[in-house]
Amino acid sequence: MEVVIATIVAVCMALIAIMIRLKAAAKPASLKKILLPPLFMSTGFLMFTQPMFHISLSNALEAFIVGALFSIVLIKTSRFEVRDEKIYLKRSRAFPFILLGLLVFRIILKLVLGQYIEWEALSGMFFILAFGMLLPWRLSMFIKFKRVEKTVIPPPTPVS
Repeated sequence: MEVVIATIVAVCMALIAIMIRLKAAAKPASLKKILLPPLFMSTGFLMFTQPMFHISLSNALEAFIVGALFSIVLIKTSRFEVRDEKIYLKRSRAFPFILLGLLVFRIILKLVLGQYIEWEALSGMFFILAFGMLLPWRLSMFIKFKRVEKTVIPPPTPVS
């Protein structure tokens, strides 16, 4: 029963993320919108102050690396475009499918690993996996945004 409820919650969260992302594409991007999500998410590391969430360093590194590998797909599909001298995140038709694919993979992984790893440790590992996916993606978006920003805002001309 717990697995069914967790799966339903995960699907709802994925659908909300897709809707938020589609709405966000209608507004200009900013460095704040790009960099704040990893900062806010990093507060989740406080869970590891509780002994029940402790995991080994090797498990944490594995989870982060798997997340970073998944971020490659998000990095490849995230692009910026200039409209009316403002920078927008270009909508990717693949994004909803990528999110849903990641969700399905996560559910399968949770079902398999849940038989061998306690739910607290597994929760911590999935958090690190998500952070490992978000951080490289957002850093890549930051770099891409700065490149596009240079084309929109010309460098100041030296005064002589």
